[in-house]
Amino acid sequence: MMIYYKTSEEIELIRESALTVSRTLAVVAEYIGEGVTTGKLDKLAEEFIRDTGGVPSFKGYQDFPATLCMSVNEEVVHGIPGDYKLKNGDIISVDCGVYKNGFHGDHAYSFKIGEVDSAVSKLLRITKESLYVGIEAAKRGNRIGDIGFAVQNYVQKEGYTVVRELTGHGLGKKLHEEPSVPNFGKRGRGPKIENGMVLAIEPMINLGKKNVRQLSDGWTVITADKKPSAHFEHDIAIIDGKAEILSTFDYLEDVLRKRGMEIS
Repeated sequence: MMIYYKTSEEIELIRESALTVSRTLAVVAEYIGEGVTTGKLDKLAEEFIRDTGGVPSFKGYQDFPATLCMSVNEEVVHGIPGDYKLKNGDIISVDCGVYKNGFHGDHAYSFKIGEVDSAVSKLLRITKESLYVGIEAAKRGNRIGDIGFAVQNYVQKEGYTVVRELTGHGLGKKLHEEPSVPNFGKRGRGPKIENGMVLAIEPMINLGKKNVRQLSDGWTVITADKKPSAHFEHDIAIIDGKAEILSTFDYLEDVLRKRGMEIS
């Protein structure tokens, strides 16, 4: 396993890419709502990224056809934007990547559309909280397994399940680098967490069973039981022994508040 540890200068470049993702998600937040197609949101995101001097990380990556991964309800991740019109009660994970100055940023947020069922709303809240619990475990001296253990333990107490086939990852000059960062695991297992590590931590948590399957489009992953799934992701760097979050949800949540929309 080859883990690339970043210098402070490289971390700042990754931060710039990550914050461009954060601003792109804020653009999505300005327009997201009932009746809006996922394809329109994807087009707006691509235009914004290119206007800021970035390149969409996902578009063309292993032939993925879009700028955003947009995954609705039982879709876990890697949903392809298109003609689908968002409707009241939907949830949608919006995952975005930006390549800028030689480095990638990559993070995700699950939005609520209109009035969402209380059980689904709680799933989003717990999944988002588990992201920060995982980040708290990402500190020098711990191991990657400690992150997964923390996420898994937190969500399973609430009766939710962790997707096993998909993980977080290292981040840098490549969109996906070592190490893989599962959202499940045992304490004390896996690579040691060291200063200079940059990770994308991204819990993918299901309301029902953990089993998933891939659709015939070759990309979209859904829950096998068709129950909802939630997904949140941040980019972090290990600096002075602790995790520093390079991305932010503040921009998009400020937009949602101004629009009177519910925060996940």
